This record gives sequence, structure tokens and C-alpha cells, in this order.
Amino acid sequence: MTKKNQEIDLRGLKCPIVVLKIAKEIKKAKVGEIFKFLVDDPKAENDIEELAKNINIRILEKKKFIKQQMYYLFVLKKN
Repeated sequence: MTKKNQEIDLRGLKCPIVVLKIAKEIKKAKVGEIFKFLVDDPKAENDIEELAKNINIRILEKKKFIKQQMYYLFVLKKN
């Protein structure tokens, strides 16, 4: 069962803090949960993609705006 999207605003934070906070939220999540993360660190894009490969999450959608990015992440399974 998929839970309602959770929106987490990480704007104003710089990597690696952005990725650490995403990983912390995902660790607490249940399988099937979807998160919406808002970030404005341009360097976070590569780090988030690398994180997704390593901790069983899928990037469902990524949108880039002028000064921020938005990611929808889906928790696939727990380690």
C-alpha cells in the first residue's frame, strides 16, 4: 500500500547534508512510500542519483526549475 506523498523542503542546505537528510527519511520509511524533496543545491543532482542506486529507491520524477529541483522518490524495499 502506498502512503500519501510526504513533502520535505531541503532548500538552503548544501550537499552532503541534502543527501544525508534524504537517506535519514528513507531509512524511516515503509516500502511503497513516496517522498517529494525540494532542493536548491545544483550539486545535489548527481548525489541524489548516486544515492538512489545505492539504497533501494527509485527516482519517479525529477523536475528542474530556475533555482531549485524537485524529486519524487519511491521506496522499493528495505535492506
